[in-house]
Amino acid sequence: MAKQVRTPDVVVVSDFHLATHACKAVEIHKYLKSILPKQLILNGDIIDAWRFSRNYFPKSHLKVVRQLIKMMEKGTEVVYVTGNHDEFLRELGNSTLGKLRIVDQITLTLNQQKTLIFHGDIIDSVIHKAKWLAKLGAASYGMITMLNKAINSLLKVLNINSIILYKTIKDWLGAQNTEKSRFENKLAKLAYDKNIDTVICGHTHIATDKILYCNNRAIRYINTGDWVENFTAAEYENGQWSLCCYASANKILEKNEPEPEEFVIPTKKELYATLFNQLVFNN
Repeated sequence: MAKQVRTPDVVVVSDFHLATHACKAVEIHKYLKSILPKQLILNGDIIDAWRFSRNYFPKSHLKVVRQLIKMMEKGTEVVYVTGNHDEFLRELGNSTLGKLRIVDQITLTLNQQKTLIFHGDIIDSVIHKAKWLAKLGAASYGMITMLNKAINSLLKVLNINSIILYKTIKDWLGAQNTEKSRFENKLAKLAYDKNIDTVICGHTHIATDKILYCNNRAIRYINTGDWVENFTAAEYENGQWSLCCYASANKILEKNEPEPEEFVIPTKKELYATLFNQLVFNN
């Protein structure tokens, strides 16, 4: 018996990081198949252009793109909000390409409340002051991911639960709290200045739903986390936002990896062409 497809009004997801080993494309695909919202907002870092040089784009990743097309064909409006890892799309400005709308940010008015949705990198000081450091971090993330796969293969043989190594390292270091506070303070100030009630970001990979304050005014902050560690999304239904976790990390990590012969797209240029043909022209 087929599972019932849910129909929330709006869904916001971010940080798929397609084209990287860290991306959990199988679970992204399952989640997208489980919903048919009126509006789907892809809130940045969906395609990881920083690491295309590795020529990694399995069929499971392409299935995610094709599922987005199916959703558009069934009536879902898809809005792609640009992030730092897919900043090449910012050169297009605010534009519509076939069935796909590309913007740098979007403001929705829902139930007389204003919701600002943007990726979040524009208020990240590291991105602006030391982009090389951010790219170094992304490269390190990739190496840790490959090590993580090897460790989890061994753990599976030993019948031990899989782990997310990068998340474990971050927990050990506990170094994210200071930057997190700075980020949230900037976010609250931005929302206050724009008279925003709710602000939704991605970028930090830290799934969050909390109240921030600026000049004694409460501002709801939702961070959609990512599909590398948290597998979370923001959904708007019945007049309210909620932060939803699709599945547990251990369950996801137990899935089999795609076979090597699935790596089908050899170059960056051909990958761009394939993705745009799929999304824009549906061929």
